[in-house]
Amino acid sequence: MATEKLLIIGIHGLANKPNKATLKGWWEQSIKEGLKINCGEAAPKFDFKMVHWAGLLYKNALHDDKNFNFDKLYNNEPYITATPRRLKEYKDSWRDELRRYSLGAGGFVLDQVKSHFGVDAVANWILEKTLKDLAFYYDPKRKIIDRNKKVRTARKVLMDELKSELQVAKGRRTMLIAHSMGSIIAYDVLRDLGRTRGKFDIDHFVTIGSPLGLPHVKSNIYEERKGYSKIPIRTPSLVSASWANYADRKDPVALDSHLSDDYKPNKRGIQVADDLVSNDYLSPAGESNHHKSYGYLRTPELSKHIADKL
Repeated sequence: MATEKLLIIGIHGLANKPNKATLKGWWEQSIKEGLKINCGEAAPKFDFKMVHWAGLLYKNALHDDKNFNFDKLYNNEPYITATPRRLKEYKDSWRDELRRYSLGAGGFVLDQVKSHFGVDAVANWILEKTLKDLAFYYDPKRKIIDRNKKVRTARKVLMDELKSELQVAKGRRTMLIAHSMGSIIAYDVLRDLGRTRGKFDIDHFVTIGSPLGLPHVKSNIYEERKGYSKIPIRTPSLVSASWANYADRKDPVALDSHLSDDYKPNKRGIQVADDLVSNDYLSPAGESNHHKSYGYLRTPELSKHIADKL
């Protein structure tokens, strides 16, 4: 009897995106590209589903029509194939351990964060954009229109959207890959589904470029768990086999790249495993973006993690 194919579900962040079909194709291409270059998997077999909520947050999607490259909706960071020699495993150093300790001991101050990354315009833009997205997500007064044309709290709409999309995981070997702000929504949803004793598990939870280590995020999680004061924040109970967290040390959104210091194991003994990676993404103009999802999805470390589950 053949083994059922792995179902991979991708979750993007809150910034505007291309339409669902385009983004789904680019995520899947990135994963397959990494598997081929890093693992020799020329024809990997898995099912892929994209959770796409940009349509709930933006009236119009990003486009790639070069005739309108002056348009604010022009996407100047599309998926492009990597140069194979750029896909390298990250080499840990003593500086990484020092950085981990210093970030774990200190608070989150924007100026201190910027000092880690200099005055790089891309890093500053990403960081400031993420802070705005955090405020949007946690604002109880922020309302948006859901799929049924009802006006509800944005956070509730996004969480319910993901809960609905995850129903396809029932009875399937599933890997959930969440990028950026999507990892916060995924964590909240998995935690809530675990509380309501959902009848399915998520085998593998993967977070990439995640802000789950930022103090503002952790403080919100702690605040919401006052009724569960005897239970530390931990791996969601629905996660049954692994939680892997990948971060590029130059990614300002994943400033605190080690989540294992903050999230305890669940009752199954599953604890987040942190791994630093080198996000290789370069835009067509040759500009690097260490937060880009396509670069994360083809890193050697993540490719080997996926290949192991295939």
